[in-house]
Amino acid sequence: MPLFTIEAMDQKGNKLRKDIEASSKQEAVKKVRSMGYYPTKVKQKKGGSGKKEKETSPGMSARQAIAKQKKSSFTFGGVSQKQLTQFTQQLSILQDAGLPIVRSLRILEGQLKPCALKTQLEAIANDVEGGSTFSEALAKHPKTFDKLYVNMIKAGEAGGVLDTILERLAIFQEKSLKLRKKVLGAMVYPVAVITIAVLILTGIMIFVIPAFKKMFKESNVQTPMMTELLLSIADFVKVWWWAILIVIPATIIITYKMIVKSPSGRFAVDKIKLNIPIFGMIIRKSTISRFTRTLGTLIASGVPILEALGIVKDAVGNEVVAKAVENVYNSIKEGESIAGPLKESKIFDDLVVNMIDVGEETGELDKMLMKISDTYDDDVDVAVESMTSLMEPILIIGMGATVGFIVIALFMPLISLISNIGG
Repeated sequence: MPLFTIEAMDQKGNKLRKDIEASSKQEAVKKVRSMGYYPTKVKQKKGGSGKKEKETSPGMSARQAIAKQKKSSFTFGGVSQKQLTQFTQQLSILQDAGLPIVRSLRILEGQLKPCALKTQLEAIANDVEGGSTFSEALAKHPKTFDKLYVNMIKAGEAGGVLDTILERLAIFQEKSLKLRKKVLGAMVYPVAVITIAVLILTGIMIFVIPAFKKMFKESNVQTPMMTELLLSIADFVKVWWWAILIVIPATIIITYKMIVKSPSGRFAVDKIKLNIPIFGMIIRKSTISRFTRTLGTLIASGVPILEALGIVKDAVGNEVVAKAVENVYNSIKEGESIAGPLKESKIFDDLVVNMIDVGEETGELDKMLMKISDTYDDDVDVAVESMTSLMEPILIIGMGATVGFIVIALFMPLISLISNIGG
C-alpha cells in the first residue's frame, strides 16, 4: 500500500508530521482529519510500498478522471480584480452557509461564462477532489491568486475558520478595488483634457497657422518676435507632428520600462512618485493604506507576523515602502518593535507610527492597523476631490494662456496690416 507523508495542524496551531499508509491520497487526508488535524501538505513517498498513485486512482472521482484525460481548455486574457473580488464574496457566502468547498467551487464555476477564471475554478475543484488542500490548489494559479490570497486561505484552513477568512479577504479586495478606482479616476480627467488640448493645438499648428503665414508673406507685413516664435513652432509641428504624437510618448514609455527593470531604477522612480506635488500625497497615502490594511488583515487571520511582513513586502507595490517593510522584518527578527523602523524611514507620518506603537503595546495591532487604513482611505477621498477641484482651474488657465498667446501673436500683424491699408 502506498505511503504518504502528511503535514497537518490542529485548531490550536500544533503541527504534525506523520507517514500514513493509504490506498490513495484522498484516503490519507481522511485518516488525518479523523485524528482531529487539518492537512496542509500531502506527498506520496517514493520509497513507499506499492506503485505511485495514478491519475485514475480509487480516490479520484469519475468526473475528475474524465477531466484529467481532456486537454485543458484554452482561454484568452486573465482574471480582473473585479472578477476575483466577486468570486471571493460569493465563495464567502456559500462557505458561511455551510456548503462543502468543492460544491461551492462547482456552483461558482457553473454560473460563469467561458473565461480564464472558469477554467481555473474547474482545475481547482478537481485538485481539491483529488485530495489537495484548497490553498495548494490555489497556489497553482499564482497570476490570479497571489501570495497574500493563498497564505490567508492557508491560515483559514489551519484554524478551521475558512468562511471568516474569505469574508475578510472579500472586504479587503473590495476596499482595495474602490481605492484603486478613485486614484485612477482622479488621473483620468487631467490626462483626458491634456490629450484633447494637445490634439487641438496640433491641428491649429498644422492647418490654421500656415494659412496666416502665407497671408503675412504675401502682404509683406513685418511680423513681431512673438509671431515669429509662433510661426517657427507651427513649422516644427507641421514637419515633426508624428514624432510629437507617437515617437516621444513611445520613447518615454520604453525608457520608463527599462529604468524600472533594475531594482535601483525602480526604487528611484517610486521615490519620485512619492514626492510629486499633489499626486505624490495621494500615492503616499494610498500606499500606506494598502500596507496597513494588508498587514492588519493577515495578522487578524492568524498569519505569523514575520510571514505577514514577507507577504506585505511583495504586495505593497512601492519599492521605497517595501524597503521600510524589510527593515521592520529585520527589526522584529532581532526582537525589536515595528514602530521604530517605520519612523526611521520618514515615509510614515507620526500618527501612523504612534498608532502602531500603541497597537503593539495593547496587543491589538490588527485593529489599530485597520483603523489607520480607514483613516487614510478617507484622506485619499478628500485629496482626490481636492485635486480634481484644483486641476480644473489650472487646466483652464493653462489653456487660456496658450490660446491667448496664439491669438495675440496672430492679431498683432493683422492690426499692422489693417493700419497700412487704412493709411
